[in-house]
Amino acid sequence: MDAMEVLTSRRSVRKFKPDPIPRELLERIVDAGRLAPTARNVQPWEFVVVTDAAKRAALAEVNDHGKFIAQAPACIVVLSQPTKYYLEDGAAATTNMLNAAAALGLGSCWVAGDKKPYAAKIVQMVGAPPDMRLVASIALGYPDETLTPAVKKRALADVLHWERFERS
Repeated sequence: MDAMEVLTSRRSVRKFKPDPIPRELLERIVDAGRLAPTARNVQPWEFVVVTDAAKRAALAEVNDHGKFIAQAPACIVVLSQPTKYYLEDGAAATTNMLNAAAALGLGSCWVAGDKKPYAAKIVQMVGAPPDMRLVASIALGYPDETLTPAVKKRALADVLHWERFERS
């Protein structure tokens, strides 16, 4: 799948087949995160891949909108060192991994982490140092749902401005 096809067809997936994801694919997805753009090339990210069912269930339990993590064969916990641009850098890495998963035929869903009341608990659960920031958790697996066509997005003409911002 080419890059533009991935960007126009990727959808959030919340229902997964139980089939395990080969380690090689998980490594390729994390590698895509590692290669994301980063402010001043700080590369503050760390990635914890969780495939153990009991650990995924525990992560899902503390997560307010990510209960489906328990059924996903894998979850990538995206952490960042507490740098000035940790959220931007971590979000770029997360986006790269979502797109890589789609390109590899996997479904994924970004579950918020930053500023959530459970963030410190998840950092602790994956054994990371307490000063690390939780950026996101990514549920991963083979989709077990029919992906719907794109949700309605604002038209390009409504969001694109040339030279200066002007309301139509």
